[in-house]
Amino acid sequence: MRHRISGYGMLAEIAKRLGSGWPKTRARIETCFMLQPVGFSIRPATRDDVPTIMAFIRALAEFENLTDEVTATEDELSEELFGAMPRAEVLLACENGKPVGFALFFHNFSTFLSRTGLYVEDLFVLPEYRGKGYGRALMLQLAKTARERGCGRFEWTVLDWNQPAIDFYRSLGAEPMSQWIIQRVTGNALVKLAECPLFEDSD
Repeated sequence: MRHRISGYGMLAEIAKRLGSGWPKTRARIETCFMLQPVGFSIRPATRDDVPTIMAFIRALAEFENLTDEVTATEDELSEELFGAMPRAEVLLACENGKPVGFALFFHNFSTFLSRTGLYVEDLFVLPEYRGKGYGRALMLQLAKTARERGCGRFEWTVLDWNQPAIDFYRSLGAEPMSQWIIQRVTGNALVKLAECPLFEDSD
C-alpha cells in the first residue's frame, strides 16, 4: 500500500533526518516551494513595454541614489532591446496583467567553462508590491532560463549597503565573489581612452 505524504509531512521528515542542518535546508526548500499568488504572471517584454521598462529603470536608480547616472532614452532602449541586434532581454512580473517589476539580463561568456553565462543587470519590484515573492519568482525564472540555455553561470551584482537584497540572494544559494573587483571606464574617460594610439611614438 502506498502512502501519500503531504508537503508539510515531507518537510517534517527531512527536518528529522537533517537535524542541525535543517535551518539552511529549510531556507532553500522555502525558496523553491511557494504558492503562486492569484493573478501573478511573468512574460517577456515587447517594444510596447519600453516606457514601462524606462520607468522601472528610473525608479531603481532613485532607490539606489543613482538618478543622476541615468542618461538612457526610450528610443535608445527600444533599439538596444528590440532592434536588429538585441543586446539584452527583459522579463516583466505582472499582477492581474499590470507590470509591477522587471528583470533585465543578457549573456556573457566564461572562458574557464567555455560556456555562456546569464548576467542580471537589473532586478526591481515596485515598493508597494514587495513581500509577495515577485522578485524571487523573477530570479527563479531566470535560473530556469539559464539552465534551459545551457549556461554555466548565473550572476549579478548587489550594492554593499543593500543588506536585505544580500540576504535574499544568500537564500537563493548565491555566493559572494569578494575576490573580484569590478573595473569600469565610462563617459569622457572612455572617449579619451578610445582615442589613444595603441603604442606611443618612439621618436
